[in-house]
Amino acid sequence: MAGSQIERVLNVLESLTVDARGLPLQALADQLAIPKSATHRLLAELVRLGYVRQDEQTSRYRLTTRLVAQGFRYLASSGADVVQPILDELAEQTGELVRLGVIEGARQTWLAKSQGARGGLRYDPDMGREAPLFYTASGHAWLASLDDAGALALVQQQGIADPAAFGPNAPRSLDELLERLALARSQGYAWVSESASLGTSAVAAVVRHPQQGRVIGVLSVAGPSARLTLERLHAIAPLLLRAADELGAASLASELFN
Repeated sequence: MAGSQIERVLNVLESLTVDARGLPLQALADQLAIPKSATHRLLAELVRLGYVRQDEQTSRYRLTTRLVAQGFRYLASSGADVVQPILDELAEQTGELVRLGVIEGARQTWLAKSQGARGGLRYDPDMGREAPLFYTASGHAWLASLDDAGALALVQQQGIADPAAFGPNAPRSLDELLERLALARSQGYAWVSESASLGTSAVAAVVRHPQQGRVIGVLSVAGPSARLTLERLHAIAPLLLRAADELGAASLASELFN
């Protein structure tokens, strides 16, 4: 199965789709019938590009969600999945954009959505993007599920973009970010108003694995701040939390989480 360099890369990616637990280096080299050193070089490049990651405990290599994200962008839809009816119902109830971000390692990527706004102002950004952690409701919801040290480590790993690109109500320091995370922990959900950008607001809550309790995703409702006032954000929160619980229960049967 040697082939050209491009064939080798595609064969690596295809081999890694077989087992969600990932594969060890030697097993991949055997499957591809190429030297272990060559396999390692291919994997190192794929890790650098964000398509593959290596599990720190098992040393196995596994796919990230990046290819999935690209597939969703290509199809311009979230596809048929058991989570979609839950997103659709929440979008219908709120009349706003509902997005699901899936956690993969140190990344949260928006992979599924449902647009509830039928007219007037619509907030509908591209899917398949990594959620910024410092100034979005989705980022704050995930960070609030961690302790302060873990949250700051993730923020520093992702980096903070140019503050000039933020909305007027974005955190102005790491200390201010931690204050907002404390509020999110006390409420059980996170919210922002004109933080990610001028004129938009959002509320978000984590989705947890039904058996292990770990965070596997983040569900959010976002829209124009003219409609999503702070009062309305908090009024939407119970609907959001109920939908997040439903997503957690459905996650074992969803391709997005597995």
